[in-house]
Amino acid sequence: MHMEKTFDEKYIKSISIYISLSFMLILFVVLFSDKLYGIFGEQNYTAVHLLSEIFTIIVAMSIAMQLWLTSRFKLINVDVYMGALFLSLAILAIFHTISYKGMPFFIIESSPYQATWFYIITRLLISVGLLCIVLMKAKSITTIHRNIVFLISMILTFAFICVIYLPDKVLPPLVIEGMGTTLLKNTMQYFSLGTQIVLIIILLKQFNLAPKRSLLFIAASIYIIISDIFFTTYRDVYDIYNFTGHLFQLFTYVAILKAVYYTTVEFPFISMIKANDHLESSRKEMHHMAYYDEITKLPNERFLIESINKSFTENLEQKTVLVLEFDRILAIKSSLGSFYSEQILKMAAERITEIVGEKYFVSKLRIDQFVIFIKSHKDKEEIMALCKQLQLSMSKPFHIQHFSLTGNLNIGIAHYPMDSTSSENLIKHAQFAMYEAGKVPERILSYESSMLNARTKRVELENDLYKALEEDQLFLQYQPQLNIQTGEINSMEALVRWNHPIKGWISPADFIPIAEESGLIIPFGRYVLETACKQTVELQKVINKPIKVAVNLSVGQLFQENFIDIIKEVIQETKIPPHQLELEITESMTMNTNYITPILKGLKEIGLTVAIDDFGTGYSSLSYLKDLPIDCLKIDRSFVQKISNKDDQEPLVDMIISMAQHLKLDVVAEGIETIEQLHYLNEKKCDFIQGYYISKPINIEDLSERFNEIEQFALETIQGMKMT
Repeated sequence: MHMEKTFDEKYIKSISIYISLSFMLILFVVLFSDKLYGIFGEQNYTAVHLLSEIFTIIVAMSIAMQLWLTSRFKLINVDVYMGALFLSLAILAIFHTISYKGMPFFIIESSPYQATWFYIITRLLISVGLLCIVLMKAKSITTIHRNIVFLISMILTFAFICVIYLPDKVLPPLVIEGMGTTLLKNTMQYFSLGTQIVLIIILLKQFNLAPKRSLLFIAASIYIIISDIFFTTYRDVYDIYNFTGHLFQLFTYVAILKAVYYTTVEFPFISMIKANDHLESSRKEMHHMAYYDEITKLPNERFLIESINKSFTENLEQKTVLVLEFDRILAIKSSLGSFYSEQILKMAAERITEIVGEKYFVSKLRIDQFVIFIKSHKDKEEIMALCKQLQLSMSKPFHIQHFSLTGNLNIGIAHYPMDSTSSENLIKHAQFAMYEAGKVPERILSYESSMLNARTKRVELENDLYKALEEDQLFLQYQPQLNIQTGEINSMEALVRWNHPIKGWISPADFIPIAEESGLIIPFGRYVLETACKQTVELQKVINKPIKVAVNLSVGQLFQENFIDIIKEVIQETKIPPHQLELEITESMTMNTNYITPILKGLKEIGLTVAIDDFGTGYSSLSYLKDLPIDCLKIDRSFVQKISNKDDQEPLVDMIISMAQHLKLDVVAEGIETIEQLHYLNEKKCDFIQGYYISKPINIEDLSERFNEIEQFALETIQGMKMT
């Protein structure tokens, strides 16, 4: 749009210059008219008139031919009528020229009678014709319509020629020798001039619809008005005004030719170029969309597969595919949102590209993984060195706004042709290796055929998990939490279990990640929450005392749009007192404080308590802990297990307990397995403990039967510990 505006302004400036030069010419002619009288010589005026008319005829015929030829491809009534008009004008101008006084004999002797009538008809035709065409509403017509219009134009033109050439003059004379022009001639001349003024007014009103075309027609109208003024004021044929009138008449036709050329040739051609440019730009954009990742701007999976397949045809030497995944992308996307995960992907792409450079092909898969394709043979040591370099780069924090996010890079390796001769399988096998790499300390693994079986089992397990929900194969166990200060058990944690009818006991570490990846975690989490609340209410009736139950939440549950409403429904259905339900979240869920804080406040308003599970293993949440509406911190078992006797010093445990005390939060230590660990935590004023030393996780039926026994053992242990 800006380019068109600039072009129009340039064009207006060009037209303004032409008009300014024209008025300078007028001024010159007016000031020096006497001196310029008869300047061409008496014998030459017929030839001068002939030349000026020939140029006018050529331009008029050019307009007619231009519109006749172009109307074949775009049948618009305005163009057809304009073409027919100028064909008539060109023919009438020819007869005006050959009938001009001094021209050779043609049909009859040349005389002012014929010449003047041909002239005045052309003048009226161009004025009235252009006015009618400008007022005409543009619409499509047929080829037959076009031919009829041109045919009628020819018939009327030659009919008029015949009338003028009749031996008996049926038309009144417009010029009387010795007296000059008649009133009729001047009246028709001024009528033509007035029509042009009306035409200019209409064109000014329509200016915004077609600025350039309107500007040229306005210039043409101005020129023809000037021409009329000169033709009605000249003394005789030798007057410079007569020649100047013919000159401006030529200018009129040239301006109209430029307008016609612009509308029929230049504008469509420019539009076609712009359309082609736009098409080419769109093609490139579509190609980029089809072959490049929108976020990282790296080649996408389609481009990668085509590149791998092409390399197979070039040579058969060993090729290597590395699949890389930043292990915290999913957690960051779930907790902080897609903006942060996308920023990490961009930054990760930059780091990978910086290391790899132009040596290897770097690509991005649809799932948030990267691929490095090495098309030539590389030793195992070279590949491992590259993997280590990539891991070192990715281990540095990603600084995004006020967050500093870190994680691990898992890398899977597959080789052509040993692991596969198919590009799709080569990538898939490298992915399998990458999934398994997350389970080993180095986080780098090469593909082995056994991984395919492991992946197949994982898919089978996902299908079985659907059935487990439908067929009630899942159940809950509960691990009591001991209040170290009182020796009472007044809370417990609900833990989900799966006893597969064929495969037997399946670890939560195996099926919970599958539930999160497949989306089953939503119905899965609802089941755990409802069952835990319902069984806790039943347990309270049996043991005849209140007890709180803690239930773990997944990221998927917490970030459900109607999560608060779901909690209210569960509380209402199970009739558990809200303060006897505690929901556990992980540190990674607290990173997006703007999102998590309103949710936690909503839970607090219901009356629930909130705990942060596995505290100390997450990232970046310590500085926001004081602002979060939480009630409890749970110390991860990995810290507790480092305590081997009561005289040990475990600074992280000490720090968490001290920090919680300052923030007036309860502390629960997980994984207590020895009396020494219990002694240590008691001395540090820890509030609650849970672990095998007090009780393993047990079914609700066993807990109902053994609750008093477990609590009595715990009480005796605490009392005995305090006596020592």
